[in-house]
Amino acid sequence: MNNNSPISPIFFSVALFLCVGLFSADNTNAEAIKARQWKITADKLTRYENPPSVIAEGNVVLEKIEKVTKQKKLKQTDWSDLLEESPAEDTPSTETEKTKTVTTSTVITTIKAQWMVYDMDLGTIKARGDVYIKVGPDLLTADEATVNLNRETGTFSNASIIRQYKDMHFEGRVIEKTGDLTYHFEDGWLITCKLKNGETPPWSFGAAEADITDGGYAFLKHATFRVKNIPILYSPIMILPAKRSRQTGFLFPSVSLSDRDGFGTEFPFFINLSPNSDITLYPRYLSDRGFMSGIEFRYVLDQDSKGTFMGNFLNDDLSDIDDPANADYYREGNYTHTNQDRYWVRGKVDQDIGEWTSRLDIDIVSDRDYLTEFNSGLTGFDLSDERFSDVFGRGFEERTRDQRKNTLRTLRSWGNGTSLQVDLLGINDLRVRKTSPTPLWKLPEVKYRGLLPVYDTGLDFSWKTDYVNFWRDRGVGAHRFDLHPRLSMAVPLTDYLETVVGAGFRETYYSINSDGPEEWKGSDSESRFLADFDAKIGTTMMRDFAINWGEATSLTHTFRPYVNYFYINDTDQTELPQFDAVDRISDRNLIIYGMNNFFTLSGMRHGKEFDRDYGYIKIRQGYDLRNSSSDEPLTPVNIRMAYYPVQDLSLIYRTDIDIYGDGFLSHIVEGNYSNSRGDFVTIDYRDSKAFVDKLVDSNDKSDTHRQKLDSLKFATSIGLLYNLRAGYSIERSLDDNKTVQEIFNLIYQPSCWSVEFTSDRTPGDQTYSVMFRLANIGSPFGVGF
Repeated sequence: MNNNSPISPIFFSVALFLCVGLFSADNTNAEAIKARQWKITADKLTRYENPPSVIAEGNVVLEKIEKVTKQKKLKQTDWSDLLEESPAEDTPSTETEKTKTVTTSTVITTIKAQWMVYDMDLGTIKARGDVYIKVGPDLLTADEATVNLNRETGTFSNASIIRQYKDMHFEGRVIEKTGDLTYHFEDGWLITCKLKNGETPPWSFGAAEADITDGGYAFLKHATFRVKNIPILYSPIMILPAKRSRQTGFLFPSVSLSDRDGFGTEFPFFINLSPNSDITLYPRYLSDRGFMSGIEFRYVLDQDSKGTFMGNFLNDDLSDIDDPANADYYREGNYTHTNQDRYWVRGKVDQDIGEWTSRLDIDIVSDRDYLTEFNSGLTGFDLSDERFSDVFGRGFEERTRDQRKNTLRTLRSWGNGTSLQVDLLGINDLRVRKTSPTPLWKLPEVKYRGLLPVYDTGLDFSWKTDYVNFWRDRGVGAHRFDLHPRLSMAVPLTDYLETVVGAGFRETYYSINSDGPEEWKGSDSESRFLADFDAKIGTTMMRDFAINWGEATSLTHTFRPYVNYFYINDTDQTELPQFDAVDRISDRNLIIYGMNNFFTLSGMRHGKEFDRDYGYIKIRQGYDLRNSSSDEPLTPVNIRMAYYPVQDLSLIYRTDIDIYGDGFLSHIVEGNYSNSRGDFVTIDYRDSKAFVDKLVDSNDKSDTHRQKLDSLKFATSIGLLYNLRAGYSIERSLDDNKTVQEIFNLIYQPSCWSVEFTSDRTPGDQTYSVMFRLANIGSPFGVGF
């Protein structure tokens, strides 16, 4: 018969330390128990001696406590130290060191319930009523529980678990804790976002059985995807990336339906190679085209050294020109390619090697139609360009470009003002008719630049030394050496004028070779000599105006008028080959005059001083002395204006005005607005009436128009009510009054998921798609048609 001895205070707390002789005479067990002590508190505790056990009732708390013992060094000093007095200088130090054993306790596991029985021999507990267990990053609640404290396993009824990592929440009729942080559940569901108490999950994955691994995945059997507990999709097996670290496995698939491509599906597979490198495979099947393979490799060494490479290959059934059934495909799409093997290889690398900074850009496409046809999807042009721009700060050339550049650039700079840059350029030629001459490659291009002061004379000596090996498969190539040294200095005319003059010469040498039908008719070597001179004079004036514009209390106007003169001698260059702008430098005898106005606001915001740009106005015109005797010696008036009325809004306008009757030659309007909610509006409008090649400062080539630009681009995204966001973008060509692309999307995005409807219209094609995204679940999945 058991010896029952109840203990009944109003709220009684007792610490049970399991040691030798308390309930067991097994010394081995006692030592194991001493290593891991448990402390139990409750409103009422009842002790049983045969078998040794404890029944706890009311607000039961069981804690596993781990003791850590450390040796702490203590310093013993003399009396003057203890009394905070300064010892005499001749008093020797009596400081010594001693060690002290310090023991601290840490709570490893906490178990709470309303009723609990603890079996000392077996090391198990049974609990019911608001069972609560906190184990590391996991929080478990249940109606009833049976737990093996030694093995840290257990079985729980009507239980739920919340994982701190990725906010995973899963529930089950029965949940088994199979290891430290691993679980098996039956008749349950899981979601990867936070839920409020009693909240119905907006979506979830249900399963007859499931296994949750620590640092791995959720393996589901007979799984269903549910919306508001309503089953929508079924899969006999499903693997979810419910993981605490990157692991190998499948990402969410994508599904599509197209009149041209037929039914399509894609199953990305992620391979974790190491903490700083990975591979993703993109197997894709298109019923009317065939199987497309895809691969992506990424690595990151540090912030300045990283790389990404991607590739796709498709043996395209629609591109079989011998199949009469494909005639409609070529006619309706206006396609020109004749190859059936189609691919796109691209990549970018930022790599620092010692003192050298390197940039690699790869863009190789099988045909000119590929990027237009495959511009959407996980490996399409649009998403690839966006991802590479986000990571490397540079994307790819326009998808309609027929000659795609592949470059390798390396740069080394020294603190004395000199730098050395070595570039390689290769061209992927996508022209349908690859006529001669073929595109120019640079193998290599070497640039050596520098700027050094000439002792204490006030002179600065600068130089630009370039070498290029222009190579092409067919046509004229050459080795070109270009040397451009200059001397410049500031001339102190007065305290109010800033004057700089400079002079130099340019010697260019060519060693010419040719291959193909267009042979070089001139000499194998040519040279050119140019002399140049420039003078710049200007002044800067500033004035502050007191204002009362909300937070702004001062407007600063900076006014800078200037006059510049440029001269380059006239040299016959008709006998030279022409590869780029360096080979045709026209003579100049030009005066440029203008004025720059800058406006700045300043004041107090939230008790702190601030200042920001408010806008600028720049006006410039030139007088060509070469045409001084003609009726039109003046160049077009160049006007640039910007206005920043508020912190997040910018408006920019640019125009060129011909004063001899043509009027406005161009209009460029750029506007941008964004706010903290993520709303934005952008507009880019360009209209040029005529070809303009303005004579401007040779250091300001950004304003030189080399082609006619007539286009309109507009994009906006606005947050609406009830987690709804709408977006719209359009790009129109004003030359032929055609819409290049028009996109409308509507996104509903609560806290745990989102659904996006998109309408994408391009010439000859209209695509509608619906895309679902779930919180913390790999890649998005969706349906397109």
